[in-house]
Amino acid sequence: MSSSQANLSSLVVASGNSGKLREFDRLLKPLGITVRSQGEFGVAPAAEPYDTFLENALVKARHASKLTGLPALADDSGICVPALSGAPGVRSARYAEAVAGFAQDTLNNAKLVQALELLDDRRAFYVAVLVLVLHHEDPLLIVAQGLWSGQVVAEPRGANGFGYDSHFWLPELNATAAELEPSQKNQVSHRGQAMRSLMQQLADRGLVGQLTNQD
Repeated sequence: MSSSQANLSSLVVASGNSGKLREFDRLLKPLGITVRSQGEFGVAPAAEPYDTFLENALVKARHASKLTGLPALADDSGICVPALSGAPGVRSARYAEAVAGFAQDTLNNAKLVQALELLDDRRAFYVAVLVLVLHHEDPLLIVAQGLWSGQVVAEPRGANGFGYDSHFWLPELNATAAELEPSQKNQVSHRGQAMRSLMQQLADRGLVGQLTNQD
């Protein structure tokens, strides 16, 4: 299957995370690309055994594409805190031990806040790495990365977003990520940055039409 044969009117996202799926849908819909979840096809999540965002994103994209026969987009993202040697990093979604009756995001945030309780350096970076493959053996990957800097705050603020958003403080906006409207978040977030890079690469390779201003 050559890249010229790939139909990017539809692609499968190698995730079951509803927050990520909504963000991808908002960003790709203007390009005429329909976003479908791997769950629609009964595809179970791939193992993520690696220590880097790139390796995990690649294995997820190839897994989803192989089992659906569609171009696949995978995201591996998380929050990295320099004072914690980069943790939670690739284990952001499962940073805390699961406890019955408690949402995993709540547990993860509580553990992060506690880990920083006695530290002055609360800098944090949201990282998103995207990998798109046109088919599961595609040798010419499209890879994009976004980095969003902020600080971890102890008290949650805001009801939008997911993950660590309510504790991710943005001094220049005087708000947490969870206090931003979705359209505003897409303009500045790690995933928004990575998606704009990805879309430009799609246009440069002739896989979608030329981009107009996405603002």
